[in-house]
Amino acid sequence: MQFLYSFDLNPGDLDEHLEQFWVMEPAEEPLRAFAERLVRGTVEHLPEIDTLIRRYALNWELERIALIDRTCLRLALFEMLYCDDIPPVVSINEAVDIAKRYSTAESGKFVNGILDKVKVEELAQ
Repeated sequence: MQFLYSFDLNPGDLDEHLEQFWVMEPAEEPLRAFAERLVRGTVEHLPEIDTLIRRYALNWELERIALIDRTCLRLALFEMLYCDDIPPVVSINEAVDIAKRYSTAESGKFVNGILDKVKVEELAQ
């Protein structure tokens, strides 16, 4: 989450950014591998993920969504769509908790609403 937030603010070479990130935020290998899987997957599938956000965030331009909320949505949608080993409900709950903690008072409801719609309308097919 922290990396994706930073990367959205300062896009560039993903590998260079990851290398710098791990120098500043060291982690043991299993955690690092898991985090990189999520980061690389989210960045790789960003066009499809952003299309879904635009579809379900009625009356909101993607660029106007708070950066924390947008990052929560992107990461959770990657997990929901491309990580069979992570139950969608876990991705939704984590995203809502992060949005509530680090964004606005209404962010949890906003993030939950979009992710729940995607779960019902996209994943149920």
